[in-house]
Amino acid sequence: MAKTLIILFFATLILGVPVAFTMGIAGIVAVYLDGSLNPLVATQRMFAGIDSFPLMAVPFFILASELMTACGLTRSLLGFANALVGHLRGGLGHVNILVSMLFAGISGSALADAAGPSAIVMRMMREAGYDKYYAGALSAATATIGPIIPPSILAVIFAISTSGVTVAGLFLAGIVPGILLGVSLAIANHIISVRNGYRGREDRASMKELSGATLAALPAIIMPAIILGGILLGVFTPTEAGAVASAYALLLGLVLRSFTFRGIYAAFVRAAVVTSSVFLIVALASIFAWLLTYLQIPQQLASVISTITDSRLGILFILAGFALVCGFFIDTLPALIILTPILGPIAYSAGVDPLQFGMMLVLNLTIGMITPPVGPVLFVISAVGRLRLEALAKAVLPLLIAELLVLLLVILVPGVSTFVPNLFGFAN
Repeated sequence: MAKTLIILFFATLILGVPVAFTMGIAGIVAVYLDGSLNPLVATQRMFAGIDSFPLMAVPFFILASELMTACGLTRSLLGFANALVGHLRGGLGHVNILVSMLFAGISGSALADAAGPSAIVMRMMREAGYDKYYAGALSAATATIGPIIPPSILAVIFAISTSGVTVAGLFLAGIVPGILLGVSLAIANHIISVRNGYRGREDRASMKELSGATLAALPAIIMPAIILGGILLGVFTPTEAGAVASAYALLLGLVLRSFTFRGIYAAFVRAAVVTSSVFLIVALASIFAWLLTYLQIPQQLASVISTITDSRLGILFILAGFALVCGFFIDTLPALIILTPILGPIAYSAGVDPLQFGMMLVLNLTIGMITPPVGPVLFVISAVGRLRLEALAKAVLPLLIAELLVLLLVILVPGVSTFVPNLFGFAN
């Protein structure tokens, strides 16, 4: 069955079949052709993959993001970021980074960031004289902060795909790496801006302007605090936090009178479409991931790795390299569902903290969103900005190096991922 599963997977992948259907077709056909398992197991495992209470947080966070965008708070975040860092060298680049960090606390999705605030700032950068490909590359790179800073959709998926990790713990594990991503991109933006003569706004924002911008953006800024604070204080679960975030965004839009009936309807429709695609991927990937576990692929891979090294750090580097290569060719969400049950047991048996491994894997695959040939964020930015994909991929390389340095730090220093969770009692 293992040979059938792998051959079908790569054959359909080469034919250009979407990766979600690739995993579903490979899993279902392998079960039917093998004959040793009841064919109903394929359907059962698909539904078991989405039969999860924590997974219900995903549609709520997606809806909250759509509602916050619909009520115009993205523009408020832009104004706040511009007032705060717009005067620095390469000011609009720093605005791009800061807005993505703030929006990450609302959306938890790289694609939502790329299609929303990052796309807006990209147009602003181009109008201000920045090279169009650098503006697109920076917008793509900053969008990858979305799945790292909590709340994170990928963190939810990882937590339900492995044991010993809670959604809240992994949310907290993403705080420091998310901030480091922003800092590394800010440093890269400063260097590139000095080299190319990109300047910031002519005058520093006055205290009155900064106060007004802060007040306008405050409802959006405090939303992550409401989510994380409620979870840590035990007021609600991560799933309930998603519902609270959606209710907060809806109430905010009604109070500010920035909603129209058509706008609310469109936000719900977009959230439903995105949620449907996520759940379809999770369901189809679940049968594939279960078969890999059933066929003892993790144990076989672990025995191969053990012949190379028994060092905890060495094993973590091998797993990181393997995940990075997978991220080049497989979309982030399916890759996460497939790799978690395969690589997780290997890392845990080597003594790697589950929170460190989870953050390493999520960050690794998120970086893969800006690497060709799959790179979904690159495709979004390329389409929105009408940019040639190959030139965009070349422009993103210096920023990709900056993000890989953060990944290296996550691998070498466990405390980057575990320090904050340990402060709140999420030690493993």
